[in-house]
Amino acid sequence: MLGFKEEEFLTQTRSALALQGQIESVVDSIQQREPTNLFLIGAGGTYAAMLPYEHFIRSRSTLPVRASIGKELMLTGDPTFGPGSVAVFASVSGTTEDVIEAIEFAKAKGAYTIGFTGFGDSPFAKALDVALVTEPKTWPFDIPMILLSTRLLAARGEFEGYEELAAELQTVPESLVNVARQAESVAEAFAEKNKDADYHFLVGTGNLWGLTYLYSMCILEEMQWLRTTRVHGAEFFHGSLELIEEDTSLMLLLGEDETRPLMDRVAKFAENYNKNTTLLDSKDYELPGVSPRFRALLSPLILDTVLDRFSKHLERVRNHSLDLRRYYRVVEY
Repeated sequence: MLGFKEEEFLTQTRSALALQGQIESVVDSIQQREPTNLFLIGAGGTYAAMLPYEHFIRSRSTLPVRASIGKELMLTGDPTFGPGSVAVFASVSGTTEDVIEAIEFAKAKGAYTIGFTGFGDSPFAKALDVALVTEPKTWPFDIPMILLSTRLLAARGEFEGYEELAAELQTVPESLVNVARQAESVAEAFAEKNKDADYHFLVGTGNLWGLTYLYSMCILEEMQWLRTTRVHGAEFFHGSLELIEEDTSLMLLLGEDETRPLMDRVAKFAENYNKNTTLLDSKDYELPGVSPRFRALLSPLILDTVLDRFSKHLERVRNHSLDLRRYYRVVEY
């Protein structure tokens, strides 16, 4: 597989699973604090990556939860954010300035701060009350966030089957390698077909809205300098559909949660009015060790693995390195 380092991928994914015991201890400490609310705070990709878990918790728990862009939260504030709050963060590098500033802001407000990173001696890790450390460069943080959110709700009596889920997650690293292998030909075909396209339209809903946002902004725009539109599937029919032409690159992210009918509706529209639709459907990829009742939770992780294959093939056909930047962390802003 193009640019796929299997052993590194397995090591990183397994290191995320290895946090289970620490996460359970953290949840115990959260419960002892009797939290009034939960804030999932990030910047760019880490903000987008929090959205599936805001969606999951909000739809199942009475615990108030909010995903927030750190910089905006610091400027606008939130009257509910304070000593009773738990704030969760993530940073792959451990050096994301916007996130570190948000941690300092949260601590000044009296919030209990928890974060995930691959670098235990980083400024990010040192700023937190609790740093949970994976292997370096581990991404995404879906496995730790699944464990954290389901364990927290289980402790509140709002989620059944945590132990079964945690056990089944142990099979996921190897399964995701097979997902990547299955997606390889699909990704190659997409890249070849769209190598000259400079505009892509992405649609997602539910726990895949965050990945839709992330892939549009952090990969296609930041890493490939491509123009994109990203729109929630429920909002697609309220204006954005007017941008769709027959040859528009239309990428639809379909998951397995309760919002699936919204995306089925978009897909039906695309069948009639677009000839360049790419359906990325988590249902197309098997996770042999995972029960049907838990699959919806893993849709972001499945499609993140699939889209990584898309990124590598776009990099190849466009001769545009995924590491190339003009402005991000290059100039002052």
